[in-house]
Amino acid sequence: MLKAMEEINVKLGVKTILSRIEEACNRRKPELQGVSPQLVAVSKTKPVSMIIEAYEAGQRHFGENYVGELVEKASNAEILEKCKEIRWHFIGNLQTNKVNKVLSIPNLYLIETVDDEKLASKINSGWSKYCGEKNKLKVMIQVNTSGEDAKNGTNPDNVVTLSKFVIEKCENLCFDGLMTIGQFGYDLSQGPNPDFLLLSKCKDDVCTNLGLEWKSVGLSMGMSDDFEHAIELGSTNVRVGSSIFGHRVKKV
Repeated sequence: MLKAMEEINVKLGVKTILSRIEEACNRRKPELQGVSPQLVAVSKTKPVSMIIEAYEAGQRHFGENYVGELVEKASNAEILEKCKEIRWHFIGNLQTNKVNKVLSIPNLYLIETVDDEKLASKINSGWSKYCGEKNKLKVMIQVNTSGEDAKNGTNPDNVVTLSKFVIEKCENLCFDGLMTIGQFGYDLSQGPNPDFLLLSKCKDDVCTNLGLEWKSVGLSMGMSDDFEHAIELGSTNVRVGSSIFGHRVKKV
């Protein structure tokens, strides 16, 4: 396994993905031009050395799915020394009893997986304790666009209500947009991904009902297998792991 990781050129991976992002942007409809998608390098299960290598290639935004792994990496002495401008995204399921662990890490930038008012309230109150009068914490609302029981996220019908709650009741949080995972392995020969189309519709609904500027609301959708298609449909935040760091070794 170590040998396989050593053969992966992380810097080339970052460069290649950024190039593909730019090309996908050029294929967007005119109304979707003007907002450059943010690449979040998903470093789940990957070693510190790979994160540093990606950082040295210019990558700044990194995503982690597991609380324990995020805490360990964000507090790593080598990362703190060599990656001072790193920005962590939490992109996994967050239980309320683990909120404070996430909020306490250095360089936390965005929590992408707020899916109910209880979690939003917990993050809001916790952030005030950790950061006082400092900047608001960016959060995204996760939407279960595919309707799969195994996936987290609020129901699309509840997106406007939850967004309003975050904006009006969570004074320490900054509503940054919407996020979805969507169904895996969607066949694009069947047409545009319905999960991405639904998340875009949710964005339109939020902007219309809450009077928000359309370009101020982000969309986090698209991963290694479909990020280019997601960008073409309006994604502003893509989460790419295996195409940069190589495929993860499955736990036995």
